[in-house]
Amino acid sequence: MFREDEFELSFVQEEDEDAGEALEALRPLQQHRAFDWQRDATGDLGEPEEGGTTFGFQPPVEKLPTHEWPVKPDQTFGFDIPLDDTPAKPFAYDVPLGEAAPFAYDIALDEPAPPEEVAAQQPEEQPMEQREAEQQPQLPAVQQPAVGRVRCGRTVLISGGDRGIGAAAARAFWQAGYNTAILYHKNEAAARALVNQLGSDCAAVCCDVASYEECEAAFRLVEKNFGQVDVLVCNAGIAQQKLFTDITPAEWQRMLDVNLTGAFNLCRVALPGMIRRKWGRVLTVSSMWGQTGGSCEVHYSAAKAGLIGFTKALAKEEGPSGTTVNCVAPGVIDTDMMAGFSADDKAALAEETPVGRLGRPAEVADLLLYLAGEQAGFITGQVFGVNGGLIT
Repeated sequence: MFREDEFELSFVQEEDEDAGEALEALRPLQQHRAFDWQRDATGDLGEPEEGGTTFGFQPPVEKLPTHEWPVKPDQTFGFDIPLDDTPAKPFAYDVPLGEAAPFAYDIALDEPAPPEEVAAQQPEEQPMEQREAEQQPQLPAVQQPAVGRVRCGRTVLISGGDRGIGAAAARAFWQAGYNTAILYHKNEAAARALVNQLGSDCAAVCCDVASYEECEAAFRLVEKNFGQVDVLVCNAGIAQQKLFTDITPAEWQRMLDVNLTGAFNLCRVALPGMIRRKWGRVLTVSSMWGQTGGSCEVHYSAAKAGLIGFTKALAKEEGPSGTTVNCVAPGVIDTDMMAGFSADDKAALAEETPVGRLGRPAEVADLLLYLAGEQAGFITGQVFGVNGGLIT
């Protein structure tokens, strides 16, 4: 993760006790081919030989574009890339900073080389050092599209992307080929685990959306590393159940700052570029309680209702610029925001819902993905309920 002036992509690193074991772990499996993920940074490695070649190198520090660089400035990174475009498997080698040079390991797919023979190809001036691998939380594996992931050339920025609907949206956009940047505030472990799971073209930024300065800094870092932001998903939000007479002024203000002002801050930073390019998508995530009001959630309902008004007004203003602005208002979605509900409470809510169940985060994410596409260019200023028929 990164804060302030740092930008890092997090991913799982696999290291073994010695070079022989490391190379054994790196050997491409049958039907796989490996190549270097930063070949463009040096431009002198050439293409892998048919049958499988693993490339690795240590680029100069100033040429590192986006990916996480370890605390020690002496590592070489590479990826084992499957032919079907499923996520790459990263690996790392320790290489003296002043003696870095490209290297390659030729490994036949049908006759894998013994690890000791492969290790012998490594230059003597590039010793492997043992160090403890950082343990990261893991999420279930992503189900990959049957035809493989194809990059679409666009970038999406999702606030509150570390969990729930935001994390589901990150997975959906990433699978659709978007460069995917997520904003998180406090749950770094979940954000790091999600980035580890998705791998390349995904990054997480620590940002309190209630702060305009933090939103601007985070947005500029995403632009610097991924290019222009084409799609903005304002999903960050907090909830609280409390009698109106017990809500403190500070709780009221914080609810508005995160759920409503956060969308203003991000849109204020993102829209100038979209207007200039004559293309953009802004998506806000409200709630059915913003449409109907919720007892014991006056401040939450007010903030989410304000987000609906914000969306409709902004859509009218930005329509001529080629930027659409739409709102998704989920109903009862089974996320960690419902952690305080008992099983009986959830069963009662499911029974009240016409379709007879709670919603899934992926169902909201699929709608967000559709609204971000070219096919949704004539849809703007709308509020879409994803609530199982509970609100019509």
